[in-house]
Amino acid sequence: MSPLFSQAQLLGLDEHHLIELPGGQRLTAATATAFLAMQQAARSAGLELAVASGHRNFGRQLQIWNGKFTGQRPLLDADSRPLDTDRLDETQKVAAILRWSALPGCSRHHWGTDLDLYAPNLLPAGARLQLEPWEYRADGYFAPLSAWLDAHMADFGFYRPYTGAASSMGDEPWHLSFIPEARQAEQLLRLESLATCLQSADIAGKACILAQLPQLWHQLTSHAQESTP
Repeated sequence: MSPLFSQAQLLGLDEHHLIELPGGQRLTAATATAFLAMQQAARSAGLELAVASGHRNFGRQLQIWNGKFTGQRPLLDADSRPLDTDRLDETQKVAAILRWSALPGCSRHHWGTDLDLYAPNLLPAGARLQLEPWEYRADGYFAPLSAWLDAHMADFGFYRPYTGAASSMGDEPWHLSFIPEARQAEQLLRLESLATCLQSADIAGKACILAQLPQLWHQLTSHAQESTP
């Protein structure tokens, strides 16, 4: 049996395995089917589920990374407070970025199995979606959504891969992963493929990243093993 994903698809370099949802977000066919079923169930409970971000290719993740590394995008600490990037060396910048953003080639959003969810009908008029933990906590406006997902997401094959259990990664209650396919993606991605991809990419901090890539890879794979149900 051939692998579910190619290395190029896992790295965000090939998008042929995806389908488009209404609204333009893209997922694998199986993930999309599961999400649409969950969306319908949530609607019956008075919640409108929407995808803020589905598939994200390597180029888009690279833009996010480079923007944060160069100071064009804000870097946040564990409590979502801005960091002073001028006080950080390259190793510290890499660690700070990885708390909230994946290394290009390592993003679960490359796979089409992962999506960031919110409920537009719970977003107050005039408010801008932040995708920060406080929005989903008990006093946040997405608290009813978070509670519903706690109770029902597993019925549709989803779980949260980033719950703050790993100290190096931030809590992302909005990020859901489709277990049947994401588990396979975690097992298929190879360090050698990632290293080759990054060596040819115009990524900020490349020398620093490549020097510690085996360690970063270990953190990534260890977290995947610990967090997957």
